[in-house]
Amino acid sequence: MSKLVKVLSLVGVVVLALASPAMAQEAGRPLIEFSGAFGCGLVALAAAMGIGKLASAALESMARQPEVAGNIFTAMIIAAALIEGFTFYALFICSGQNPFGG
Repeated sequence: MSKLVKVLSLVGVVVLALASPAMAQEAGRPLIEFSGAFGCGLVALAAAMGIGKLASAALESMARQPEVAGNIFTAMIIAAALIEGFTFYALFICSGQNPFGG
């Protein structure tokens, strides 16, 4: 499985590196604008996986030690909020908007 992930990662990097010259067009909108949508998809997928892993680990630890469930829940909510905050920032950057108005 690990080898498959490495190979797919390398293929993805090569495709993204070669996308600009391969998909360049003279007229109209270039196909490379698809990269923003691709980035948004990756950000959403990674955030969902991260929050899912966080919730899974928190619920398992709450089941093992019910007496500290309140502290674990609080830490889980704070971590999930940080992940979502970074996700919104990354989606904003991937969408191509300029956060500084220039």
